[in-house]
Amino acid sequence: MKPINILLVEDNEGDIVLTIEALLEGKLNNTVSVARCGQEAIMYLNKEGKYAGEAPPDLILLDINLPRIDGKEVLRFIKSHPVHKKIPVIILTTSSHEKDIAEAYNEHANCYIIKPVSLDAFMDVIRTIEYFWISIVSLPK
Repeated sequence: MKPINILLVEDNEGDIVLTIEALLEGKLNNTVSVARCGQEAIMYLNKEGKYAGEAPPDLILLDINLPRIDGKEVLRFIKSHPVHKKIPVIILTTSSHEKDIAEAYNEHANCYIIKPVSLDAFMDVIRTIEYFWISIVSLPK
């Protein structure tokens, strides 16, 4: 199985650490890059500034509640861009608002996951994402 590049777009340092830890537990040789706001995510995707040499992501984990440019705007940018629109985007957020869920799917999010509150449940969700999106699904090149 070929390692994949994951872009984690998350501003909460605790969630960043837990997500990376859960992905590392999977023993798969994946690369995880982190953008801490929507603006950084767009810069990463456009290979601007410090992200000029970064490999394009094969999968994006995107929070909705982000500083500067929110996750909804980042999702719109990704799914309207001719090159980026094929990248699967998993919304991983604390928001359980029906409006946010409907908006995400209207903007072509591949799935919407509400972050569990408990540590064990959060780790299980990340492991499940990894298993499904990396071990089962065929991602576009």
